[in-house]
Amino acid sequence: MRGIARPISHFRSLFQHQRNSCSSGLVSCRRQLIDISSGSAYKLRKDAETHRFRDPTFMISRAYSAEAVKVANGEKNRAGPLIEYERRIASGKLVDGDTCQLGTLRELQRLSDELVESADACRLDRYTASEKGGRSRWLWSRFMPQSSYSPVKGLYLYGGVGTGKTMLMDLFFDQLPCSWRKKRIHFHDFMLNVHSRLQKHKGVADPLEVVAAEISDEALLLCLDEFMVTDVADALILNRLFGHLFSDGVILVATSNRAPDNLYEGGLQRNLFLPFISTLKERCKVHQIGSSVDYRKMTSAQQGFYFIGKDLSDFLKKKFEELVGEHKAVPREVELVMGRTLQVPLGANGCAYFPFKELCDRPLGAADYFGLFKNFHTLALDGVPIFGLYNRPAAFRFVTLVDVMYENRARLLCTAEGTPIQLFERIVTIADAQNMAPRTSSRSRKNDDSDLCVDNELGFAKDRIISRLTEMNSKEYLEHHAAMLAEKPPLREVVN
Repeated sequence: MRGIARPISHFRSLFQHQRNSCSSGLVSCRRQLIDISSGSAYKLRKDAETHRFRDPTFMISRAYSAEAVKVANGEKNRAGPLIEYERRIASGKLVDGDTCQLGTLRELQRLSDELVESADACRLDRYTASEKGGRSRWLWSRFMPQSSYSPVKGLYLYGGVGTGKTMLMDLFFDQLPCSWRKKRIHFHDFMLNVHSRLQKHKGVADPLEVVAAEISDEALLLCLDEFMVTDVADALILNRLFGHLFSDGVILVATSNRAPDNLYEGGLQRNLFLPFISTLKERCKVHQIGSSVDYRKMTSAQQGFYFIGKDLSDFLKKKFEELVGEHKAVPREVELVMGRTLQVPLGANGCAYFPFKELCDRPLGAADYFGLFKNFHTLALDGVPIFGLYNRPAAFRFVTLVDVMYENRARLLCTAEGTPIQLFERIVTIADAQNMAPRTSSRSRKNDDSDLCVDNELGFAKDRIISRLTEMNSKEYLEHHAAMLAEKPPLREVVN
């Protein structure tokens, strides 16, 4: 038993000695990191002269290296997006790119620091949070009304297509503690989840309040990618839904192609949507990502998955059979949310075949497409047309389909009447239509405009879809898809 009883002063001195040792060790490690970072940055500058882009998915300016080193020297900013950028620069994943994103990195780093400092006040750690369920907490709030807005405001990032919004938000999300109540989800998927919960709580006096309580119990940091409002049902519930979410302490981080004031522009009953815009700007700092570079188009072109021309159905089916291999392609049925199903004309080995009309000319939506890609990783789509006034609904569905495919990193094998740019060249915004030069002949003007589709939502969405179709047909994207398949178990296939 000797040595157990010691004076308190002994333990105090021992603790102080260990703390000093740890502190000096951290300082030493930090200095080594900075030295290594500087050396790696120099090496990358030399390498870039002969090989400019190593990883087009994560292209960024070398200016970030110096910025991240400054952050590493600070007392507070010892972790977060900027530090992770420095690590990726040192490892060669980030080489060259656009300094316009630097302001976005600073905003994300600032938010990350605020969240870490206010984690207790924000109730972010799931292991220290209340275990009361959403519905029970809602019932309790009937007797004890209360509001608990987060002391930290969120962040709304918007900018052009291919500027790296999703990648930056994912990097921010991944650097935060796994024990936090946080969720990263595509906006389409988020709204499908909301509608499913509303269906479950039908009959409750205020189902939106119950749904908001459930969501906030699961995640107080909510990261929504591709925030866009095109559906009148979504527009009408967003204000009250997020009013409850913010009141429950939810912090929103969102990416979008549209500024808040331009959301749901020209939509039905937009006056009922405007209060949501005010709430959004009150609870989130708005930051624009300025860039003239579309990084998705800086990938190397790949021929063999996007075929241009008409009457190529037999050719596409032959390519589809090559992907299926020894498996037999047969009609299949996919289960969707709320008991619905989707009929797949042909499916096998994770690959599905659809004529364009069966997938985009029918009343299908995001729920159907998410259900499809939970069961299949590759889509063979036959006969994508040039879009215009006569097939505007199909254009909307095709936009949603490509967004869902991109979110799920799915592979597209298709035949189309034109290149991605040609598919949407007849789709214009109201501003574009007003700026169009008049024709010399009224007859030719009439013929040119007969199929012109003036639609703000489609007009803004087309650049994103053109960019994504270009990337999805690149060598880098297809290699990433192949690597993803090698790591994951085979998808479950349901035979009808």
